[in-house]
Amino acid sequence: MPHFSLIIPVYNRPGEIAELLQSISEQTVKDFEVIVVEDGSEDKSESVVTLYKDKLEIVYYDIPNGGPGQARNYGAANATGEYVVALDSDCILPPGYIASLCAELEATNADAFGGPDRASENFTNIQKAINYSMTSFFTTGGIRGGGKELDAFYPRSFNMGIRRSVFESLGGFSRMRFGEDIDFSIRIYDAGYKVCLFSSAWVYHKRRTDWKKFYRQVYNSGIARINLYKKYPGSLKLVHCLPAVFTLGTVFCLLGSIFCLWSLSPLVLYAVLVCTDSTWRNKSLSIGILSVLSSYIQLTGYGCGFFSGVWNRMVLNKGEFSAFEKTFYK
Repeated sequence: MPHFSLIIPVYNRPGEIAELLQSISEQTVKDFEVIVVEDGSEDKSESVVTLYKDKLEIVYYDIPNGGPGQARNYGAANATGEYVVALDSDCILPPGYIASLCAELEATNADAFGGPDRASENFTNIQKAINYSMTSFFTTGGIRGGGKELDAFYPRSFNMGIRRSVFESLGGFSRMRFGEDIDFSIRIYDAGYKVCLFSSAWVYHKRRTDWKKFYRQVYNSGIARINLYKKYPGSLKLVHCLPAVFTLGTVFCLLGSIFCLWSLSPLVLYAVLVCTDSTWRNKSLSIGILSVLSSYIQLTGYGCGFFSGVWNRMVLNKGEFSAFEKTFYK
């Protein structure tokens, strides 16, 4: 049975990491260590970690802020497990998560892997709507990877594992603050390692809790796609442009409605499609209605970030930091 090192970067989220650590303590398989890396937080989590010293093999480090990728690298440098597993502090693990990793690794012998995410019954309706918009095939769920993926599966850092020897050979995560997981996944593929989607190793993922924070998250993700393109020109596929196309289409429909209300029909049809699908999946009309808003925010926010990246990085030819120092790295 492989030994795992669960690495959790945390930034001003002691309440969230308490829930994650509680879920980790309830795992049916116990062959793992937990490494919590405080990424320059003002609101520390050390007291929360201390509560689990008797329940888990756990260590805590407090380092200057360098972004989640660098915090994961620090944790990996102090890891002893055969596999390094990156988890976001706003995740919750089902009791069989580690057992699922063991079963999937036995079946695949993967060098790197990732799993999907779900919404818990305890999440708020907004969190469930946001989860829908981040996982649905009708938004960018197909681009992110899943059962009906439109692109190759790239593990994401909220639920991502890699053989420690591979992690060390590739130098870990880059200094990107958004898209650093995709950057790493691209390098894993390019180095010829085996990457797998572990469908059974899913986590509950809270994501953002309000619309403004959610918009900022997806806007930054749109920028990150262009940053990735500048580093790896072959990484930009047609499917990655779909949110930008959707954003342009939305603008044209809204402008066209000034002259003809029928111009709004594509937007209405999409809203009905999303509302119907989300209502059926979540068994809630209110979540279905909220999912319409979250889906439009998700697609247009990503699209706006994508266009910002194109303008700053490709038209003005600015560097990664100089283009976004006021918005992207904050």
